[in-house]
Amino acid sequence: MTKLRIFVAGHNGMVGSAIVRQLAADENVELVVRSRQELDLTNQQQVSEFFSEQAIEQVYLAAAKVGGISANNTYPADFIYQNLMMQCNVIHAAHQADINKLLILGSSCIYPKLAQQPMNEAQLLTGTLEPTNEPYAVAKIAGIKLCESYKRQYDRDYRSVMPTNLYGENDNFHPENSHVIPALIQRFHKAKMTEQPEVVAWGTGTPMREFLHVNDMAQASIFVMNLPVEDYQKSTEPMLSHINVGTGVDCTIRELVETVADVVGYKGDIVFDATKPDGAPRKLLDVSRLKNLGWQYKINLRDGLSSTYQWFLEQETIRKV
Repeated sequence: MTKLRIFVAGHNGMVGSAIVRQLAADENVELVVRSRQELDLTNQQQVSEFFSEQAIEQVYLAAAKVGGISANNTYPADFIYQNLMMQCNVIHAAHQADINKLLILGSSCIYPKLAQQPMNEAQLLTGTLEPTNEPYAVAKIAGIKLCESYKRQYDRDYRSVMPTNLYGENDNFHPENSHVIPALIQRFHKAKMTEQPEVVAWGTGTPMREFLHVNDMAQASIFVMNLPVEDYQKSTEPMLSHINVGTGVDCTIRELVETVADVVGYKGDIVFDATKPDGAPRKLLDVSRLKNLGWQYKINLRDGLSSTYQWFLEQETIRKV
């Protein structure tokens, strides 16, 4: 039996590696992966030659330049240029190589800063974006529109999924550039090991956020990729070309901070510094479209945080060896 050759772009990243783990368990799949050193996705010629030489049948585009608020503010040109180039090169080369199945992963930052909560797919391009990550968001919106345009002009089956805040193994735990969950795990772990009497958390703790474990995201991506065309296109009018992926459940930052502290085993005090910025009061995705198509998340936040902390500890052990 001939195996299905699937290229996962960004296989070393958090989401790409989770997709690879799940696809690798399917004996009917032959995975194709390339490191950044082997294939520079911002190089049009390299990408074009790669696709022309490989008999690829499906593409998961999980490669992206990502970072927190500080990185987005400091390197806006890098964020818009690199993400646009990767998307343009991969999607166009896939089309030229006559690959009809492609899935691109976006970000919930594509929605307006003051979007109604929860945010549904129809709110795309209905308002002003959050200024701090606008270049990244514009690139991700362009990715959606690229897939939509190749569908309209060439009838390609190119699809888009928009995840909420993700976390899990292979996350970025850099002390300065990481997102909220890895930053909290790192901070509480250090405080526990050094017996610090208190940990300071930014803001009032009142904003609400939604979090999805990366293994659920990988499963949702594969689910959406394999949906029959008529099911993928089901939605309200006008036809929506992307699908939100999340839990549909949020919590306050205070609840998140206290849960991480409990999972890590930190027994000291937690102080919220209300002089620090809170950000948007709420960011929650409307995931009813995906739920109606038959997919729902499985990993609750506490269990996901526990498994992520165990992975973090294992990496700490490896680094010390």
